[in-house]
Amino acid sequence: MAVAEDVCTETTGATAVGVPAASAMAVGTAAQEVGLKRGEFAIAVHLGLIRLMVPQNGGRPMVGRDEIERLRSQDGFPETLRERVRTVGTAEGARRLGISPDRFTRFARAGCLTPITFYLNRYRAIVWLYLADELTGFAAREPQLLTGRSPGWLRDRLEGGADCRAGNWRSRRVERLLSLTEDPWARVAVLADTLDPVQLAEVVDDPYERAYLARLRPEPAFGPTGPVWARETMAHLMRADEPDELLWRRVNLIMELDNAREVRPAPRPGGDGRAIPSPGSERAPAPDPRADADADADADADADARYQSKSRSRSRSRSGPESDLVPGVPSSVPPSPCPGPGPGHAPTGAAEPVVGLLARIGLRRRTSREANRRQSPPRRATFGE
Repeated sequence: MAVAEDVCTETTGATAVGVPAASAMAVGTAAQEVGLKRGEFAIAVHLGLIRLMVPQNGGRPMVGRDEIERLRSQDGFPETLRERVRTVGTAEGARRLGISPDRFTRFARAGCLTPITFYLNRYRAIVWLYLADELTGFAAREPQLLTGRSPGWLRDRLEGGADCRAGNWRSRRVERLLSLTEDPWARVAVLADTLDPVQLAEVVDDPYERAYLARLRPEPAFGPTGPVWARETMAHLMRADEPDELLWRRVNLIMELDNAREVRPAPRPGGDGRAIPSPGSERAPAPDPRADADADADADADADARYQSKSRSRSRSRSGPESDLVPGVPSSVPPSPCPGPGPGHAPTGAAEPVVGLLARIGLRRRTSREANRRQSPPRRATFGE
């Protein structure tokens, strides 16, 4: 039995409104009204061609009758709409491009083609599907790739074992879900869905925040009642697995998390609406410039900056070691330029030191050691220091 991806369940960011029964219809009924199969309707929603509404009291998303009338009034309806959501597999896609299925697969693995959806066949193997419109555009943009010998960069990428299909599909889904919502915590939940629980705990160290993100996460593409093996496959596909992608997801998650914490704190048990400290203020103090210089001396590229940092550390030790242990003291480390913000993200608040960002991305152990070092009583300076 084949199981198809159903992106209709991804309703993050859909407008919550009071939906009168007479002015809205269920998703299945709306698909019949516009002459689309359920999978085609799901792709239309994913591409933003059809807008959904979510009742204020919860429940399944609905489609307004005015939305159906808008679609019907478009030129060439329903053929034009159906052609825009038409998908093809490897064999048919290769025929459309005039190449062999093997070459089509190599293009997809190298990242030249991005899947729009997939299904699991009876052998539980992933079968990727592509938009026919996008294949036509690829043929018009890159005609030189369809004939002759493949370029060196493509051969090198494939010889290195690259397979960009899952990563490209994942990026496409994440970007779409982020474009559907402006709620800061919902955006964090979308990015948190791309990390496994261990890595998520390294970035979001507050258990109450992680519980809140779990409630806000987009519903799985196969729905909560899909087969267990299908849900396991979906969970595997949603997780970033390449080092570069993992780094990129963690950086974007950190920036979105900082922004969400500044807008409002995550709810906590027993909350009564009173102002509570922001989770950002409960984190460990900013890394001590002296400790960071000692711990990361071998990673510093600028010897002069290293020397100046050590000089400032020694001067602070003579005047009193406790002065640098007070939370909230501004760090002398220059702020780091944004390593790669997501679309439409504007950094807010004070910039985080470079070492602090690196520690939150993947050096949590070092941060823990520094926190223990701050809690321990300062040692007495020996003669000659």
